[in-house]
Amino acid sequence: MSSSAAADARVAEARVIALSQREPRVPADRMVAEMVPPPRFDSVRFDNYLPDPAQPSQTEAVRVLEGFAATLGSAADTRRRWFRREAPAPAGPGGVYLDGGYGVGKTHLLASLWHATPAPREQKAFGTFVELTNLVGALGFQHAVQALSGHRLVCIDEFELDDPGDTVLVSTLLGKLADAGVKLAATSNTLPGKLGEGRFAATDFMREIQGLSARFRSLRIDGQDYRHRGLPEAPSPYADEQVAALAQRTPGASLDDFGALLDHLARVHPSRYGALCDGVDAVFLRDVKPVTDQATALRLVVLADRLYDREVPVMASGEPFDRIFSEEMLAGGYRKKYFRAISRLTALARDAGRLAA
Repeated sequence: MSSSAAADARVAEARVIALSQREPRVPADRMVAEMVPPPRFDSVRFDNYLPDPAQPSQTEAVRVLEGFAATLGSAADTRRRWFRREAPAPAGPGGVYLDGGYGVGKTHLLASLWHATPAPREQKAFGTFVELTNLVGALGFQHAVQALSGHRLVCIDEFELDDPGDTVLVSTLLGKLADAGVKLAATSNTLPGKLGEGRFAATDFMREIQGLSARFRSLRIDGQDYRHRGLPEAPSPYADEQVAALAQRTPGASLDDFGALLDHLARVHPSRYGALCDGVDAVFLRDVKPVTDQATALRLVVLADRLYDREVPVMASGEPFDRIFSEEMLAGGYRKKYFRAISRLTALARDAGRLAA
């Protein structure tokens, strides 16, 4: 490449967003207002969940959740029924827990429950366990209780049973909300090895949430990761030059060296990773390498979740995404998180193929 061409390339690259240069700030009120299903799940509903015919538990879960949603009308609906002397909605459990492996559609079903609940948007909350703990950290425990106690439904995705301290914190919060009449729904993960091959464990969930367990109905959802049903493995990485060139031609693209981005994630609180991606339509990464530090790996998991939520394609050079976590990590206490991240990054890498087409 000539010196002038190289200079032109550097100028073009400088115009591309760099996630590693962003310093997002997220006010607490935005955290509350954004507790809704992420963009990827805007259009999901029970009727576009496609149960695996070989797994009847999936069809049964849809039936039970539709019935649960019917019990969650707004307070105004309840008053109208009373004045009309209509029969009340059938009583249901105080909460439902979706028990199953990653990729079987638990988040699709949880978001469908949120959409199907006949209550105003501001009376329903949806967030991951990490987002809920971040909300408590930002508002303080009592203010978090006050902010959510007027809701009809609170959905918690990926309840973190492998974090005992935060589990007790959130369990206490959910107990306060349940006492205030808030209905609850959750999916969760747990340490591997608890049930045979490291499946999500309903019994562990019930034990960890202590006094709440009697309020939850557990729904077992069997099946394989839908993202891998008949699909190929992680796509082959691109060359560094291809990644940089495509980033420069793609509106709303970000371009980062993988190592620099990981270093930056250590300086940004995970609660801000969503804001880090604001306005980004495609992520381009150069020189992806295996991650050897567990703290770094867990931060990458959170970023992968936020990118997947927003359906942001990811194009990368270096190692393919199914090789970024070591065998030791994939056999350890956070195995579920790492497999989920690989699954989601692989899906986003496939999405990025259309950018190169």
